[in-house]
Amino acid sequence: MRVHLCVVGRLRSGPEKQLVDDYLKRFDRTGRALGLGPARLIEVDDRKGGGMAGEAELLRRALPSGARLCVLDERGAVMSSPDFARKLGTLRDTGTQDLAFVIGGADGIDPALRAESDMALSFGQMVWPHMLVRVMLCEQLYRAASILAGNPYHRA
Repeated sequence: MRVHLCVVGRLRSGPEKQLVDDYLKRFDRTGRALGLGPARLIEVDDRKGGGMAGEAELLRRALPSGARLCVLDERGAVMSSPDFARKLGTLRDTGTQDLAFVIGGADGIDPALRAESDMALSFGQMVWPHMLVRVMLCEQLYRAASILAGNPYHRA
């Protein structure tokens, strides 16, 4: 199952970019034998100032055809890391070929795009900067692959 991260904004060199790159590399290495990955990062930038609706249109164009869509949103489901791993495994095992995670810009995700999603995921009731959400998602993807592989990275 290919994983796509369709995100608003471009990460410049710095600690967040280093973490994203590191966790995606780990996910690809661990997930390959499990039928997970590769992970692909697609960054869009609304330079015309179209707001959430403009960002949503750019994100829609970035989505692979036929992909299952998961938006990262504070109103989404909160799940444990093992539950997230099981969800990824179930999607893979039921024939999902492409799974796209969408992270909106500073104002969030356009309600119309959110309504089109197959699921919504939250990292808690607090609102997180979208660049940190990107890091947290990449770490959780790696953690999920590690859990499914039976590796000791997850110690809960």
